[in-house]
Amino acid sequence: MRISIGSDHAGFEQKQQLVEYLKSLGHEVTDRGPDTDDRVDYPDYAIKVAMDVSFNRDDFGILVCGTGIGMSIFANKIVRVRAANVTIPEFAELARAHNDANVLCLSGRFIDIDTNKEIVDKFLATEFEGGRHAKRLAKLLPIERTGA
Repeated sequence: MRISIGSDHAGFEQKQQLVEYLKSLGHEVTDRGPDTDDRVDYPDYAIKVAMDVSFNRDDFGILVCGTGIGMSIFANKIVRVRAANVTIPEFAELARAHNDANVLCLSGRFIDIDTNKEIVDKFLATEFEGGRHAKRLAKLLPIERTGA
């Protein structure tokens, strides 16, 4: 899989660890930064990852900030992005299976790296179920096209 990943300063350490972890699993990783843990604005990195997913340059995106909340809010403003802020592996499975989430947002301050690795594993291993969930997601299309 092709995975775009980014963080802010609060998620930098875990981003670095996740890049290495994903590569060890054989995934192609696009690291959108930052390159240090100096203070940065999370939207600058959320947009890069969200655009990679929106334009199909990468299959999935992963964003890490202090809570995952800011990244999720910002990424969800981009067309064709369904970002989920996930704190437990079971929610990662549901985000993929029921919502066809394509960007995973993680907390680098409140969730430990081992749990975040489990969340990533579950997210990447789960397929979208389609069916009744596809019908619900189809209701997003007119909104994405017109903004209303």
